[in-house]
Amino acid sequence: MQGSIVTERSGYDSEAIAAWEAEITGKPQRIPPIPENELNPETLEVVLNIRRTVRAPMDAPIPDYCLTIAKHPEILRCQLEMGIALFKGALPARERELAVLRIGWLLRAPFEWGEHVEIGKRCGVTAEEIERVIIGSTAPGWSEHETAILVGVEELLSEQCISEATWAKLAASWNEQQLIEFPMMVGQYVATALIQNTLRIRLEPNNPGLTRR
Repeated sequence: MQGSIVTERSGYDSEAIAAWEAEITGKPQRIPPIPENELNPETLEVVLNIRRTVRAPMDAPIPDYCLTIAKHPEILRCQLEMGIALFKGALPARERELAVLRIGWLLRAPFEWGEHVEIGKRCGVTAEEIERVIIGSTAPGWSEHETAILVGVEELLSEQCISEATWAKLAASWNEQQLIEFPMMVGQYVATALIQNTLRIRLEPNNPGLTRR
């Protein structure tokens, strides 16, 4: 992974982060969201269902991300249904969130990182572990299995495949269903980060982006 995105972004460079966030969140959103009252009932129910799944407040305003992607209702439905499947999936929630945080950091995704810092805490990720996720798999303190999860993310993003060594370590703890789910989950959150970054989705009022801890 020498010279890859993993090497370049495994750490915190405040100036680089600020410059990047100015590009993503400091410019107008490329496609504006629709008004919440224009959501069709089917799409609204899918949004509410994901809130039930992640134990989010049911009466909170619907995020601009959902209101923007709702302009393509079938894509939003499929993405949220996949999100529900992953939240109810075979992977332990804390392990899933360690992976999602690493994805959000490496892809410099302010929206995804900020939201999943909070979700990760609800799933048992500690503040100290969130700091370590920024460094990644080489940070001291991870268990062998946790290291393999982070290396798996890093390999998928840099090499587009999990190595034999990492696969063996994951397979020592996970069953076949979990092993299938892992790269699918990584792909889901990579896709989410890419669209959020590309459309310059506005951050929620309580989400400071990549500075969130």
